[in-house]
Amino acid sequence: MADVQADSEVEPGTLLVAAPTMFDDNFRRTVVFVIDHRDEGTLGVVLNRPSEVPVGEVLPGWGAHVVEPESVFVGGPVEKKTALCLAALRTGEDASDLEGLIAVRGPVALVDLDADPDELVAKVRGMRVFAGYAGWDAGQLAAEINRGDWLIVPALPGDVLATPHRDLWAHVLRRQGLPTALLATHPGDLQLN
Repeated sequence: MADVQADSEVEPGTLLVAAPTMFDDNFRRTVVFVIDHRDEGTLGVVLNRPSEVPVGEVLPGWGAHVVEPESVFVGGPVEKKTALCLAALRTGEDASDLEGLIAVRGPVALVDLDADPDELVAKVRGMRVFAGYAGWDAGQLAAEINRGDWLIVPALPGDVLATPHRDLWAHVLRRQGLPTALLATHPGDLQLN
């Protein structure tokens, strides 16, 4: 019987939650939404790193259509000049029926930023723009999971639109139940405890 890969539970629409002991500045206390996962690698965006840059400054046609805080979020350390947009669709909408959207999972879709935002607004609950993404080559994410860097948990559609005023990292951990929920109280740096 073959060994099960550490990343076998990872699929589009799951979350990678940084373990409290992850000290890499790119991912410390982050929540990554997985957009694509296959043998060749994994692509996702960090959901809880807002920048100070308004979306309207970078993508003028989209600024008025994104959810608060209407700023670009730092999606990850790869290709920081590349913009990605995620949307949470309204109940009853299907990404495969709508132009300008690529289904990720359930009501969450990747938005084609060349599409007309005015045509999508009525179909979505909200949209968020990310600069850059988090990416892993084949086997890299499995190695990080084996090392204990990431927890794999289900995503809720609202996670994609979560306001930065809420500590998304702690919130996602708390909803996992015990014992995982206790990680939300981890101080991070034990020297400060």
